[in-house]
Amino acid sequence: MQTQNTARVLIAMVNLVILLAASILLQSSNAHAQISTEAADTRELVALVKDASELVRTRGEAAFSEFRTAGTRWRRGEQYIFVLDTQGNMLVHLDPGMEGKNQLNLKDINSKPIIRGLISAVTTVPTKPEGWYHYEWPVPGGILPRWKSSYAQFVKAPSGKSYVVGSGVYNDRMEKVFVEDMVNDAIAEIERNGEKAFQLFRDPTGRFIAKDAYIFVYDMNGTNLVLPAFPNLENRNLSGFKDTQGKPVIREMIDQVQTRGAGWIDYMWPKPGESVSTQKTSYVSQAKLGDKRVMVGAGVYLADAPKTDRVAKTTAPDLIKLVREGAAVLEKQGENAYPDFRKKGSKWFSDDTYFVVWTKDGLRTFHAADPTLEGLDANGAKDILGRPYGEMFLKVAESSAGEGWVHYMYPEPGGLFPTWKSTFLKRVTFPSGKQHLIGSGIYNMQMDRVFIEDVVDRAVALIAQRGKAAFAELRDKKGPFVFMDTYVFVNTPDGTELVNAGQPSLEGRSVIDLKDVKGTPIARNYIAAAMKDGKAWVAYYWYRPGESQPALKQTYVRKVQSGNVTYIVGSGFYVAAEITSSMLRPSKTR
Repeated sequence: MQTQNTARVLIAMVNLVILLAASILLQSSNAHAQISTEAADTRELVALVKDASELVRTRGEAAFSEFRTAGTRWRRGEQYIFVLDTQGNMLVHLDPGMEGKNQLNLKDINSKPIIRGLISAVTTVPTKPEGWYHYEWPVPGGILPRWKSSYAQFVKAPSGKSYVVGSGVYNDRMEKVFVEDMVNDAIAEIERNGEKAFQLFRDPTGRFIAKDAYIFVYDMNGTNLVLPAFPNLENRNLSGFKDTQGKPVIREMIDQVQTRGAGWIDYMWPKPGESVSTQKTSYVSQAKLGDKRVMVGAGVYLADAPKTDRVAKTTAPDLIKLVREGAAVLEKQGENAYPDFRKKGSKWFSDDTYFVVWTKDGLRTFHAADPTLEGLDANGAKDILGRPYGEMFLKVAESSAGEGWVHYMYPEPGGLFPTWKSTFLKRVTFPSGKQHLIGSGIYNMQMDRVFIEDVVDRAVALIAQRGKAAFAELRDKKGPFVFMDTYVFVNTPDGTELVNAGQPSLEGRSVIDLKDVKGTPIARNYIAAAMKDGKAWVAYYWYRPGESQPALKQTYVRKVQSGNVTYIVGSGFYVAAEITSSMLRPSKTR
């Protein structure tokens, strides 16, 4: 009997393992289907545009009136047919205010040329009179832009005139058909223009960078030629690179194009602006570049895929305390403190946390991790995004507070991919009387309220001093007021948005009646809190830049006076976990 029971238990365990394995395989298969299969609405869109193009080809301009008829297949809900001529004149559009006008200079919120891009997608390659173009555009009746993928065709009417007929779908995903279209267009550009095409691939306002997808190019030895998301890796041989699962990614891509011509490869790779890896699948093919061949590819990240996430153990308050203690030591000992600061394993130098010391004119006098940098001028130092972090460091030293945070992209020691580094800095006076700047930074630091209060306080000081003249600096995406997915916004007390680097389409518009998905009156609440208490933390649901689904956001706001004008200044960060309803009510900051 005992033997039979044991057998039953073993059989049950085996069955359970089989079921679990099948479940994992099914989930993996379903997840991969999300990125490798063209969605039904995308197929329907392509069919719609092809039918509309055929109507124009056979009936010509007489088809335009049909496209304008609401409730037909040509105009239903968010979806509609538009028609352009090749000079950029809008002939058919959902918005009658756009019809009959030349829209060639129309751009999205990221300065991406919409009409020029659509025309280019269907006219650049003579043998390819159709294509996709991706840009950000508001949903009809909506206030915020969303990613829109438009499919268009070049067609000649019986009159002999040429038109661009298209329609779009709002989504955040990059589908297989989008990626293959982008790669094929990139190959055509390389074979027609050679290395001159590389600049097109790097252009953030061009058609080869969309959502989180971008074109990459390697030679057949594994040397990277173009990598817009991580330009620090260009001209480096990455043939030996292995992802977090041990896969030799670049070698497998090269093998794929050499043996099969083209295909899809799955691997782990960071998203642009991140250093942690996410599951990705890329389409790779080959192009002729002069007398040699190169590998060309683009990829898509799996939605909701697990990441090999690394979160810093040191918190922002920990780092502030460390830098202030180091500053106190320097005020007493000056350069004599440097030997202690260099000792690895000490409180001053632990793992990737260490001190740097600069003079107020930008000369590095101390660098615990890399002494070879000492004595060098760092005033003009910039990160891979072009953010002048050297200049930002010195501005902190010159500020009235004499301390603050600077956020920039920098590779971890020994790492390939730049990641966000948050450095706290403090002005310090040596016994000699000479002023210096001491700082320490952490990679992948968890977003903290102290970052937000710091950036808002600095924006308030700038506005108090310069008024509206400060707005251009607040909008600068390479400046200190925009980092990670955080940015500063400015409102009038009556709710008019004056500055919004993350959603510039809101500028000049009233947001006083805007509500989130929970019905919370967003601007009305934070303006009331700031006007009453001077400063406050509030919580509501809002959209990350470039995303269409709202996320919970905690926002810090302050009232500031510049002359006789009052402004409301704020910034916030998105939180992953749900918060209680009590946190959704305005509260005074502590």
